[in-house]
Amino acid sequence: MPKHGKKFIEAQKKVDPQGLYAPDEGIALLKDAAFANFDETVEVHARLGIDPRQADQAVRSTVVLPHGTGKTVRVLVFAAGEAERIARDAGADYAGADDLVQQIQGGWLEFDAAVAMADQMGKVGGLGRILGRRGLMPNPRSGTVVRDAVDLPNVLRELKGGRVEFRNDRTGIVHLGIGRKSFSGDQLRDNLFAFVDALQRAKPTGAKGVYLRTLTITSTMAPGVHLDVPLTVAAAAEAAA
Repeated sequence: MPKHGKKFIEAQKKVDPQGLYAPDEGIALLKDAAFANFDETVEVHARLGIDPRQADQAVRSTVVLPHGTGKTVRVLVFAAGEAERIARDAGADYAGADDLVQQIQGGWLEFDAAVAMADQMGKVGGLGRILGRRGLMPNPRSGTVVRDAVDLPNVLRELKGGRVEFRNDRTGIVHLGIGRKSFSGDQLRDNLFAFVDALQRAKPTGAKGVYLRTLTITSTMAPGVHLDVPLTVAAAAEAAA
């Protein structure tokens, strides 16, 4: 087992490992416990009551974080002709078709999100093994396959403004970055509530019993803070109403 440094041990003393905190209290505690000298990513980890081996219990959706992630998002669009022009005008960092496919096949992956026009998916499909393992494959369920080019500006605006995709891993846990340590407590709370509300809406029909079992917030270097799930879910629903 790796040994923790003195700063982590001191930060850990501030957090009751058996405690369940209200959202605002937990966020304030997390910010107080974060000790790294860089702007750490704040993450939320949700353990779900699903069987990830069952297709009808998979969780995959998107959420628009009101205050973004704190990260500059580089968006690539697979498009040709007029759609390529619209994508570039709307702020795509990269846009094209065959040229981009060839670059990616050659190992280039200098982007954070990918969108594809539906008529380009025949070409993009061959990149599944490369993009899929990195969570970059355009998918209709995540809104990154676009049929009408007039919708591209809105899709790009959301991706650059804070729309992120989430899905469960093979252990039934969803992990998502919801901001930075430098965000205010209100900003982190708003982003947390947006995620929790989206996660609740994404509950699969096959899920039985308790769906959202635990919620933990943490930052890159700090210890985890466990949130009171019923209280957080109720607050998120109220904020979304």
